[in-house]
Amino acid sequence: MSSSSSTAPTARRLPAPLRLLRGELPGYLLLALALLVVMPLALDVFRLNLLGKYLSYAFVAVGLVMLWGYGGVLSLGQGVFFGLGGYAMAMFLKLEASDARSTAIQSTPGIPDFMDWNQLTALPWWWEPFRHLPFALAGVIAVPVALAFVVSFAMFRRRVGGVYFAIITQAVALILSVLIIGQQGYTGGVNGITDLKTMLGWDIRSDSARVTLYFANVILLFGAIAMCRWIQRSKLGVLLLAMRDKEDRVRFSGYDVAMFKVFVFCLAAALCAVGGALFTLQVGFMSPSFVGIVPSIEMVIFAAVGGRMSLVGAVWGTLLVNFGKTYFSESFPDLWLFLMAALFIGVVVAFPDGLAGLYGRYMSRRGTAGGPVEPGETAADAASPAAAPPAGKGIAGRIA
Repeated sequence: MSSSSSTAPTARRLPAPLRLLRGELPGYLLLALALLVVMPLALDVFRLNLLGKYLSYAFVAVGLVMLWGYGGVLSLGQGVFFGLGGYAMAMFLKLEASDARSTAIQSTPGIPDFMDWNQLTALPWWWEPFRHLPFALAGVIAVPVALAFVVSFAMFRRRVGGVYFAIITQAVALILSVLIIGQQGYTGGVNGITDLKTMLGWDIRSDSARVTLYFANVILLFGAIAMCRWIQRSKLGVLLLAMRDKEDRVRFSGYDVAMFKVFVFCLAAALCAVGGALFTLQVGFMSPSFVGIVPSIEMVIFAAVGGRMSLVGAVWGTLLVNFGKTYFSESFPDLWLFLMAALFIGVVVAFPDGLAGLYGRYMSRRGTAGGPVEPGETAADAASPAAAPPAGKGIAGRIA
């Protein structure tokens, strides 16, 4: 009894960096080990490329953890930003593949094939800047973020939120998908932008390129997770949680709640766009089928299955859902939709907090103190005075 009482204060006095390492590092190391070592050794190039496709969706799930889990804003239109990022990258790749020599048989050489099929005789002016990779990379981020800013600023300034904002994001996804399909001569229509071959002369269809792109995807994903975790542990992250739980209290404290929501919405849009660009590079095409309402809802399911408060859990949730989708469609082509529905319902019912909630309960049983545990923390971390808000104030009290 005396030994336990003597060690407990020591655990509570651990500095924040040590608590971070003790509580979260195992989860990150396990994910890194699986993605950087186990999967490349266990899978052939085709399956590894398929896994890279799944991980491009993980950027969307990580963004939803920040937007929905921490900011309390549910968006059902994240496919919009995923698609815009993918189209920005696809435009550069398509222009590189549409040089005069490769398109000599067309009526108008030097323009993408779908433009020639639709009787365009010149490249549209807004396509011209995408001949340059730096502009295309900037466009991958700038175009989706600009749209996200316009939509979120207009809505949040008028205090539109909750289910109404979710419906508006669905409407944006529907409008954009219809627009892309309708403007076939400029966007490729329902087929999208296809037959993407090289990036600056580098054949992205080769096996070595697919392996390289997979590792680039993993590294960028961990970079995104690190950035989001840094935001979560900053005062801004505490403000986002406080805003989610007690929005009026944060507003009455003098903070501009609308601009915080705009920021986190734009952050999630930027992460979606990066995922879309990486998807285009690894798969070799981009189409409106990734922009509409259905894929946007699927992206929310990724975060829900993994745990909407856990960055690492969002990645595992994305992998689980997409692996189930691939496995069921290959093995049970007539039943796979029903099996996917059963998977979604079963996980949500059995683990209301997602896979991260299951991990949190396991860590809580191993911890030294009782009470609920946030994903990525041990029970001792949650009981630490450094982690606890001032008495009587809740999490909103941490913003002072």
